[in-house]
Amino acid sequence: MKFEKLIQKMTNEEKASLLSGGDVWNTREVKRLGIPSISMADGPTGIRKQAVSSDHLGLHPSIPSTCFPTAATIANSWDVELAEELGEHLGEEAASLGVDVVLGPGLNIKRSPLCGRNFEYFSEDPYLSGKLAASYCKGLNTAGVTGCVKHFVANEQELRRMSNDSVVDRRALREIYLTGFEIAVKEGKPLSLMTAYNKVNGTYANENKFLLQDILRDEWGFNGFVVSDWGGGNDHVAGVIAGSHLEMPGTKYNSPLEIIKGLEEGRIDESVLDQRVDELLTAVLTIHKRKRVRGSQSPTNQDKTGKGITLEQELKLSKESASNQEFELSQEQFDIKKHHSFAIKAARESVVMLKNEEQILPISSHRKVAIIGAFAKKPRFQGSGSSQVNPTRIDNTLEQVTDYNFNFIGYAPGFDLVTHSKGSLSKIKEAKALAKKADVVLLYLGLEEVRETEGLDRDCMELSKSQVRLLETLHTVNPNIVVVLSCGSPIEMPWIDRCKGLLHGYLGGQGGARAILDILVGKANPSGKLAETYPMSLEDTPCYNYYPGLEKTAPYLESIYVGYRYYDKVNIPVGFPFGYGLSYTTFSYSNIKVDQEKVQFTLKNTGDVAGAEVAQLYIGKGVSELYRSKKELKGFKKVFLQPGEEQQVTIPFDDYTFRYFSVDENKFKVESGTYQVYIGTNVADVRLTAWIDILGDNISSELTQDFIPSYFNGQVNNVSKEEFEIILGRPLPESKWDRNAPLGINDTLSQGFYCKGFIGQFIYKKLLTKRKQALSGERADINLLVVFEMPFRSFAKLTGGRVDMHMARGILAIFNGHTFAGASHVKLSFMKMKIGNFIFKLRLKYPHGISKHKRSK
Repeated sequence: MKFEKLIQKMTNEEKASLLSGGDVWNTREVKRLGIPSISMADGPTGIRKQAVSSDHLGLHPSIPSTCFPTAATIANSWDVELAEELGEHLGEEAASLGVDVVLGPGLNIKRSPLCGRNFEYFSEDPYLSGKLAASYCKGLNTAGVTGCVKHFVANEQELRRMSNDSVVDRRALREIYLTGFEIAVKEGKPLSLMTAYNKVNGTYANENKFLLQDILRDEWGFNGFVVSDWGGGNDHVAGVIAGSHLEMPGTKYNSPLEIIKGLEEGRIDESVLDQRVDELLTAVLTIHKRKRVRGSQSPTNQDKTGKGITLEQELKLSKESASNQEFELSQEQFDIKKHHSFAIKAARESVVMLKNEEQILPISSHRKVAIIGAFAKKPRFQGSGSSQVNPTRIDNTLEQVTDYNFNFIGYAPGFDLVTHSKGSLSKIKEAKALAKKADVVLLYLGLEEVRETEGLDRDCMELSKSQVRLLETLHTVNPNIVVVLSCGSPIEMPWIDRCKGLLHGYLGGQGGARAILDILVGKANPSGKLAETYPMSLEDTPCYNYYPGLEKTAPYLESIYVGYRYYDKVNIPVGFPFGYGLSYTTFSYSNIKVDQEKVQFTLKNTGDVAGAEVAQLYIGKGVSELYRSKKELKGFKKVFLQPGEEQQVTIPFDDYTFRYFSVDENKFKVESGTYQVYIGTNVADVRLTAWIDILGDNISSELTQDFIPSYFNGQVNNVSKEEFEIILGRPLPESKWDRNAPLGINDTLSQGFYCKGFIGQFIYKKLLTKRKQALSGERADINLLVVFEMPFRSFAKLTGGRVDMHMARGILAIFNGHTFAGASHVKLSFMKMKIGNFIFKLRLKYPHGISKHKRSK
């Protein structure tokens, strides 16, 4: 251990206290030993530092910061340099606000378009997700703060996210759901990782030794600290044993007392506790050193020889700064104007042009333009939930349009920003009259905020009926319609023949409106490519019959066939394929060359406009002993070219190019044989093909087509339970709740409809009514959504120490109909908690005892 001498000086109470938050956003400090506290804040769309330190769910406003495009938007840029630059800007703002750890990026896989939090995640592909996440982390590191990659792992639905069990076969887990995290950890080197709320194959992610120790630390070499998602702790002792270091938010002294009790009962060995403290200290002191480097004007981070400092010297400096406040952070305001300009740039590079019939775009200055759609006046620029930012400013299409060479003739809202609204006839009539006068109609459509939010999955992929009705009406009087979309995840587009142009800005942050205008007038050439497939309909998705998991489990029966891997395998027509995006220019591909290390080819801009192309490398193996997708993304490069310019492009192979995960041998291997190398502009548009022979491993005792035909032919949208159990390697766990059994500590308030107590039934009905009301407005009440799906243990994990686990069980007893016994248990537990907290506090304050403290005075 690096800090063995220091840890020997610590009491068990001090050790235990370090493994639980000091409050909602900060870790604990131990001043007498120079152990500092570090501060965390939500991200990565922007820094959401709450104005009230005890606020996690956003009941109070956050301090203004730049709202950058969401991860789903940036992913469409396919630009790792842009992502790193965004990380640098985020880091600057974090540092200016005294934030050490930015809680992001999120890189869960987009298993279904319905996940309410998809706007926070990059892609349906783990390679693209991992590369972009690594770049975010590199940028944050440059600015002297660290990222916290999340949510580890298999957290692909919001419904009962704090209690359900993601049941994933080993190959899918390693190849699809863990690979992005692996790339981010190995290449981005974040010093923090956040575990998911859910279970993974029967064990809570925050207590999963297989994930946290065997894979994350032992296999990948992660040297940071693992933090629970806020309120995601279940059994704190089990989490520490498994490899989790920090439970957040703080529960006062309740969680540390659980560790002390675990030591006394022999559940956890002191050596394990010491190891976790040592690992946490290594990360915390590294972060604190970065803080001093960025905040102190004196070179306290070096010794007199300039060769750096030892751990002992670092600890001494930390102790001095904690006790004497020898340095102060330089919390100067970041350059708001400069950061806003970058937000526009990031959004502009991520805009995807999906349709440009008759070259309706860019719009020439002489054409009369009408702007219609409520989103033009009130833009959708970010998602709802813990990543929601209080922006420094918001660009608005109607306000910005005057800065452009538009022949703008007027605006009409056309529809209301309420999902259930059928649309006002007067609004449609007004919009129709305006459209008649225009040469081109810019129609701003999208998903309402209430339909894309943390804590709630979507129930369909459709636009609201009022918006579709408006489009159809306008098309009857003017066919020259350009739809400008604002949403963070795919939608169905049966109406696409009613528009000639389609520009998708996703959720472009506070500068998104201006970025879109830059593209519309041709000031910039669109270069974004979709980082996810747009299926024709929800029923076409591979997990349609399995998503979301409704009760106990979320079974991933489709296995490795996520997104394009499925559509491409079974040749299902899609609205827009993975990697798709149009440009105002054209590109040609030629002269492919392949060797054992790389692929090279020539890319040429054959049009008359400068622009960027995202060249994409896919690898396939037509003849294989394994079940495989037809092709997989294994590399990409964004190249900017002037008209007529050509460039030789090189995409190197890496450790991820040819590997698969062998379940039999529990390791990644490479299957020997001939591989197809595809270079394309998207997964469905391959421009160049080559073949390469790879000498790898022989395959033995892997599953054959006779046992699992659905996985070999890719027809996984309706796999039998028996076939999935073969690749899972065990029986599929029971998914249904036992409605005759009492509610358990990990059951949720949303299950209150079958609780036995009248008080529980009453509270459930009240919550259900309020939830329906919350979803009927323009914005979702994230706090209510979270509470409704909150397990009973969360009473102890999200109340700042006001309730402990014993009291939570008393509350549970009341819900189960044991009103008086439960109330008595709560009362007695409350008294015991107060006494236990008081004693623990004294032991922290007087680590050597009160009598020794008095004598030393």
